[in-house]
Amino acid sequence: MHHTTSAAAPERPASQAAEPARQPAPRFSKASAAAVLVCWLLVVFDGYDLIVYGTVQSSLISQTGWGLTKATAGTIGSMAFLGMMIGAIFAGRMADAWGRRRTILGCAILFSLFTILCAFAPNAPVFGALRLLAGVGLGGLVPSANALVAELVPTKWRSTIATLMMSGVPIGGSVAALVGIALIPAFGWPSMFLVAVLAMLIVVPLGLKYLPETLASAGTAGTASTAGTASTAGTASTAATGTASAGQALRAPRRRSGFSSLLRAPYLGVSVLFALATLATLFAWYGLGTWLPNLMQLAGYNLGSALTFALALNLGAVAGSVLTAWAGTRFGPVPTAIAAAAVAAVALVVLVSGPPVGVVYLMLVLAGVGTHGTQCLIIAAVANRYPEHLRGTALGWALGTGRIGAVAAPQIGGLLLAAGLGVNSNFLAFAGAAAIAAVLLVAVGINLKTTPSIPQGASNV
Repeated sequence: MHHTTSAAAPERPASQAAEPARQPAPRFSKASAAAVLVCWLLVVFDGYDLIVYGTVQSSLISQTGWGLTKATAGTIGSMAFLGMMIGAIFAGRMADAWGRRRTILGCAILFSLFTILCAFAPNAPVFGALRLLAGVGLGGLVPSANALVAELVPTKWRSTIATLMMSGVPIGGSVAALVGIALIPAFGWPSMFLVAVLAMLIVVPLGLKYLPETLASAGTAGTASTAGTASTAGTASTAATGTASAGQALRAPRRRSGFSSLLRAPYLGVSVLFALATLATLFAWYGLGTWLPNLMQLAGYNLGSALTFALALNLGAVAGSVLTAWAGTRFGPVPTAIAAAAVAAVALVVLVSGPPVGVVYLMLVLAGVGTHGTQCLIIAAVANRYPEHLRGTALGWALGTGRIGAVAAPQIGGLLLAAGLGVNSNFLAFAGAAAIAAVLLVAVGINLKTTPSIPQGASNV
């Protein structure tokens, strides 16, 4: 005990010396606010692109002549999420290695370009391939943007801003539902994908102007970390050479980056639990986002009414972003996420009972609050738990492996319908996933209480 304390003693001034380099914006400046706003706008387009398939799914089945069934429509719906899984895993690592700015802008251009091309797809295989490629950009954007934002805001606001940032996803989904009500009857389903032109022409140029690069010359993150450790150790060694060497030896493993660092002590248990909780949450959220309009049409509502149910879900998710930002800051992201996931599970079970229309709207709002709110809080907890040199990688790991749930949800939803199990089978499947997420998050909370404090982690977990 006494030896650990003395070895760690020089680490305090060394880390204080390195602090300005790690946190270039200790206060929330106007430049930081502009960068956060651009990231949020990109997330809005990300959310639009994720929900847009659900708004056009019934049109693709009935109007294209591509021979789509419910099962094959589910497979195509999974393609974007498969791409997202790939993009989230690798973009987080690239953001840590190459820099946030270049990774964010590259992902934005990628998803915008291939989303636009979806409007001109001649058949289902080409459409599915384009959705896959767009998904790579979509999946890479969120962890990279969250990692950048986490570095631009003061630590005490990090959880709140991360949660509010993710409000862009359901806002984008709400825009998709509203735009679909007007555009699809007037101009057909391809017009929904042409909206991505706005991201290419407006938001990407704003990103070029306002997004900073926060890591030391991007590609040298690992080198800079090593160099920073060596240089601070050298400074400390001027005062006490032997103690500084011990401090450097203790610090070196912490600065190792990459996925392998997440899957060893002290990160292993919580990394696996975060990924599994994300998987279950995304299964519920994106399953609803993909199938809800079609499910409501199967329940007897017309397209316009079905899209208003999707709007209720997404507006609930917007409200959930705000409510969970407040509650997560006050009570901690993990306890709040447990409650949010439980609310979603209960709301989706109520839908199975066939309640009146007003209750259906209310339950969908609560489902939006719970499912998306849970995911926002998981992202906030991950961003807080890991040190900055692992933050992008950790977000990419959780969101990337969690995308397995997003990939599986459209496919499983379609298979349940194709098997003749009815609309309620989907609601029960998504409710079950939300309940599993709540249980996994309880395990996360236990892990965080029993695991020793991780250096540079957050305080309010």
